[in-house]
Formats: sequence, C-alpha cells, structure tokens
Amino acid sequence: MSNEFGYIPESPEQSFGNNKGIFTPTDIYDLTRADKYTNYGQLELIETQTVSSVSAVEFTNLQESTYNVHFVTVNDFTISTSGPASVLMQVSTNGGTSYVTSGYQYALQVGSTSGTFVEGRSTSIGSFVLSYNGITNGANRNHNGYCYIYNAGDSSKYTFATSQAMGIYDSVDQMNFGSHIYPTANTVNAFKIFCTSNTIATADISLYGIKEYS
Repeated sequence: MSNEFGYIPESPEQSFGNNKGIFTPTDIYDLTRADKYTNYGQLELIETQTVSSVSAVEFTNLQESTYNVHFVTVNDFTISTSGPASVLMQVSTNGGTSYVTSGYQYALQVGSTSGTFVEGRSTSIGSFVLSYNGITNGANRNHNGYCYIYNAGDSSKYTFATSQAMGIYDSVDQMNFGSHIYPTANTVNAFKIFCTSNTIATADISLYGIKEYS
C-alpha cells in the first residue's frame, strides 16, 4: 500500500496538468517543490525591499529569462515633504547601470471620491507614470498600489505594464488606473521606482514572477 501523493493503493506518475488523487497539505507542498503541482499563475517572490529615506528603489534581479510576467506591489509608500508627488518607474537594459529616461508612453485615468475624473497621457515621456500626484504627506496617508510588467525579458517585444494605485491628494481619496509602454524591442533586466521631486520616506515594495508552464 502506498499513499504517495494522495493515491491508494497505486501511485500514478504526477506531473503539471495531470494530478490524480486526494492530496494532503504535505502532498501539495512536496509536489509544488518538485514543480509538478497544477497551480496556474502562481506568484513566486523574487525580492522584497523595505526602505526608508531613499531617492529610489531598484530591482536588478528580475530573473527575466524565467518569468515573462512580473508583479510588483507597493505598500505604505510615504514621502518626506508635503507633496504632491507622482510615483514613477524607469527600466534598464544594462542591469541597472543606467536607466532609460525618454521615449515611454502611458495613458492614465485619475478619479477621486469628490467626483472629479481626469486623464493623463503621453507618447513621449521620461518614465512610466504609475500614480499622478497621488501622494501627499500627512498622518495615515500611506500610498498603495500594484503593477504588472509584461515581456521584460523578451528582446523581440516591447515591454508593457498595467497599474493601479490609491492615495490621498488634497484630503481626497484618489485612484489611478494606467497602461504603459517602453516601445523598444529590448531585454529589460532592471527597473527602479521613484517619485517626483521627493524622497521616499518609507515603502515596502515586493517583486514577484508569475510562473508559466508550456
């Protein structure tokens, strides 16, 4: 008798997309470690940075040859002065030695709880604009958001991103929904997050890869 990976009395060969049996938590853990458990779109943590009093947060280990889609979470982002400030992102093609400072495109919708909706867009700008004037300083005004990045490691495709963020501007809740393009077919292997004319007072920023299966 065998209960290998949840199947009694005979243990079938387990593989991604072909899991048979009733699994215990231990079975799932062991299969996941063996890269055989079916779990589409799972997030795999690459790095978390908890920072204070910095000008930018850089990620230089994207593992772009492994992941075609990355996911970034921005938590408790605050600035050092009154603001307002925008949250920006630039990409690098040389591991973070330098960053691309022109030629990005973006479209952003900004809405507030006061009922005001505006658009921001450009076909030639110096960065992705993840949040436009979405951060002001003050108690309980931590900024939060996330961003998906596509095709960073594919030298034959443009790098795309989509983002969502929430902050407070002028004591009013403000949301940001955006899409972004680095319209050059190149391998992106690093990026940095920063804000306009300000220092990042605090932030917890995490980078994930989204697992793919062929």
